Amino acid sequence: MNKRRWTGLILSLLILAGGTAAIFAIHQNVPKQLKGGPLLAVGEKKKSLKDVIFETQKHVVMIETEDGTQGSGFLYNQQGDLITNAHVVAGVRHVLVKTSDARELQGEVIGISTDTDVAVVRVDELAGEEPLPLVRYERAEVGDDVLAVGSPLGFQNTVTTGIISGVGRNFQIEPYTYSDLYQISASIAPGNSGGPLVDLKTGSVLGINSAGLDDGVIGFSIPISNVLSIAEGWSKEPMTMLPGLSLDEDSDVETKEESLDVLGEYLVTHFYDSLNNGDYVYAYSLLGGSWKDGTSYVKFREGYIMTRNVVIDSIHSASNDEEATVTAIISVDERKNGQYVLSKYQVIYKVGYENDQLKIMSGKGKVIGT
Repeated sequence: MNKRRWTGLILSLLILAGGTAAIFAIHQNVPKQLKGGPLLAVGEKKKSLKDVIFETQKHVVMIETEDGTQGSGFLYNQQGDLITNAHVVAGVRHVLVKTSDARELQGEVIGISTDTDVAVVRVDELAGEEPLPLVRYERAEVGDDVLAVGSPLGFQNTVTTGIISGVGRNFQIEPYTYSDLYQISASIAPGNSGGPLVDLKTGSVLGINSAGLDDGVIGFSIPISNVLSIAEGWSKEPMTMLPGLSLDEDSDVETKEESLDVLGEYLVTHFYDSLNNGDYVYAYSLLGGSWKDGTSYVKFREGYIMTRNVVIDSIHSASNDEEATVTAIISVDERKNGQYVLSKYQVIYKVGYENDQLKIMSGKGKVIGT
């Protein structure tokens, strides 16, 4: 073999050896990099704890009511809507909202549950602002690092850190049922209620901080994925009447006898809004005592649980001095024989006052088409 061939063979072996060494180095180093988290793009910096706190605090507010109740909330969409706990805003329509940049704004409760501790407050001045990112589908696991932001004891934008220390917790604090909760080691105190539980790695909202036990050492948070569809339903179609409020407190419509037919249509429409949002407890609360005496809540819920959506095609009413008769044609998407079908009904309701509150006293319906 001549000298030129020997030289070419040696160079080939060196190149092959170098390539093998490079592959070995990549094989050794890439897993180490991946264990430390996702690779960052050139020029991109991993968010620090301070970055996550700063970005979160901008979208967290303090909520105050006229009776002195105080809590927290956070911006979750670009319509200016805040998610908070129902117990923070129960019994009121309007609240005072204090932002992180010292603005004092008026908020209106547009949705509230009487069963699940969640509510939505709309602040027109916040419309168009960027909301907090939300964890819509994934679930946190025990050991995940989290932070809670709120206004405990009136100290606005207080941050506590901890971990998810338990999942699937259940208990009841009347009138609310808490189920499938995150248990957290981040301390929760009065005023934290309604604030966000945030994933430290992503800065996204995992839950709504709702309760604390053992002097706040153990906290509980409602997973945002469990209630997001309810909140989005209220944002799309705000509740026209709120539980626990009289008509004088809850409506700008004058409660004159001659306007009873208008109020009757208003109440029936609100009744179906509640059913569409899955808030059967509140829908049941709109019924009069005589109807409730003949129909338990369990039976009432069973009657609507297979109904996916109700659309009011037309509605009209007539009233006398004591009650209004509301007649409506509705299209109902309901499950029958294992599949969903669209049916049309004519429904007739009697609406009147009971203990100074407008109630649906009775109702009947018949199928008019499918």
